Amino acid sequence: MRVAIQMDPVENINIDTDTTFALGLEAQRRGYQLYYYTPRQLQFMDGLIYAYGHRLSLKRQKGAHADLGLREKLDLRKFDVVLIRQDPPFDMAYITNTHILEMLPASVLVINRARSVRNAPEKIFLLQFPNLIPPTLISSDLQEISEFRKKHQDIIIKPLYGNGGYGVFHLKPGDENLGALFEVHIRHSTEPLIIQQYIPQVRYGDKRIILIDGDPVGAVNRIPALGESRANLHVGGLAAKTDLTVRDIEICKQIGPVLKEQGIMLAGIDVIGNYLTEINVTSPTGFQQINKLNNTILEKTFWDKVENLKKL
Repeated sequence: MRVAIQMDPVENINIDTDTTFALGLEAQRRGYQLYYYTPRQLQFMDGLIYAYGHRLSLKRQKGAHADLGLREKLDLRKFDVVLIRQDPPFDMAYITNTHILEMLPASVLVINRARSVRNAPEKIFLLQFPNLIPPTLISSDLQEISEFRKKHQDIIIKPLYGNGGYGVFHLKPGDENLGALFEVHIRHSTEPLIIQQYIPQVRYGDKRIILIDGDPVGAVNRIPALGESRANLHVGGLAAKTDLTVRDIEICKQIGPVLKEQGIMLAGIDVIGNYLTEINVTSPTGFQQINKLNNTILEKTFWDKVENLKKL
């Protein structure tokens, strides 16, 4: 198969933790022709959907993990698979790229389906499952946010389209910084905030569960560092082995069929305690941590599924 990966600069990835790197290595092991381009290189002209990119060769060697061929014009209509693996922010540039990729012929398998990625950003998609999520408000109105806080006391405030824990604040009862945080946000963004009731169980971990074609295939528990409310691994969270609880399985059973129906082959959901807090569909991570803790190879499961779909 010919596979093109749309991702942020490959030279900047951490080969010990990056999921795209693991996916690429497995694709290479299977003999696929692997290509790479950055989101800014995606183009549309006169019905042609193309990108300026490179033939890509990967190896697990720090500082020399990616060998790039000469820059060339890639006609994406002639590829078998296009992987969308760029990180948010989920801004208009991201959305524009999904519109372009959506125009590829049905012979090209875009993962995840461009239309579904556009319509299901992480913190919006979960609103389809109100019985699974903690009390949640999306608002740009300080008074509404203040009333929500008055009701729930302990809250988490996040940028609606951020990622990686950036801009996430835990406001405890009595904290006087809500107004100042709101002012900083509106000065730099026109987007609403998402506010949720704080879930104390986060101290025991924020569980990332990977679903492939709607089925849970692995999980890792991310435990916040001392004095930190965020469990994201790149801000100091500890990756710990975990199993799926009865509640986790119940959540996956509700979400899985919707993911499958919408062509979201690869998703990472976040569960704290009994609550679903995010559904990551843009560039889900966690493969390498789960593999190391459980002696699994999730990228094999992923490409097996892709190969089966391409045979249909």
